[in-house]
Amino acid sequence: MLLLFLALAAVHLAGLAAAPAGTAVAHATKPALALALAGYTAARRGPWTLVVALLCGCAGDTLLQLDGDTAFLAGMGCFAAGHIAYLVLFTRMGGFSRARRRTYVLAACYAAVWAVSALVLGADVGALRAPLTGYGLLLAAMALGAAGPGPRTGTGGALFVLSDGLIATGLAHWPRLPGHQFWIMLTYLAAQYLLTTGVLDAAATPPRGRPAARSTASSPPSAR
Repeated sequence: MLLLFLALAAVHLAGLAAAPAGTAVAHATKPALALALAGYTAARRGPWTLVVALLCGCAGDTLLQLDGDTAFLAGMGCFAAGHIAYLVLFTRMGGFSRARRRTYVLAACYAAVWAVSALVLGADVGALRAPLTGYGLLLAAMALGAAGPGPRTGTGGALFVLSDGLIATGLAHWPRLPGHQFWIMLTYLAAQYLLTTGVLDAAATPPRGRPAARSTASSPPSAR
């Protein structure tokens, strides 16, 4: 399933790079990207909250390909639900329980990014200002929690913020990067990959000082 995700991601990004010729390929592969990661998570018996977050991403990816504000808001709502699932997951993994100086610095950085984006971009997105501001706060909280399990998930959270920031600049009709959609999807796919593999590896690693439990045929699998 992980190889399937990587293959689909390569085909999808190639389609975006070859737009408009590859646009149909990019549209066809987009809904399956997060779905493949969800299948990989389920195959590894990962946390159910991670599966939910990825399925929400699949639904959001599908809806965001449709035209109109209603479809956009519905897609953003799906991603917001996914961030809530990530928040539950990272809270259970102790993402907010480590009161370190680095945590406070990172929280201040994400709060500053959220506040500046809300002020600067808010005036240019019209009626979407309120839902985007609320979504941005939820996204920042998810990215902060993602830093708890380890550097890989922390990087994934930061890339998610970057990807959605690129979307926001497009909504505000700011100047776009060449191949704007390619960079949005590249950072988004990297974020979901790092979040998924980082969580699964952290969940499979026993706490320090505690030996990994031996699995036997007579003992049931441990609940997550």
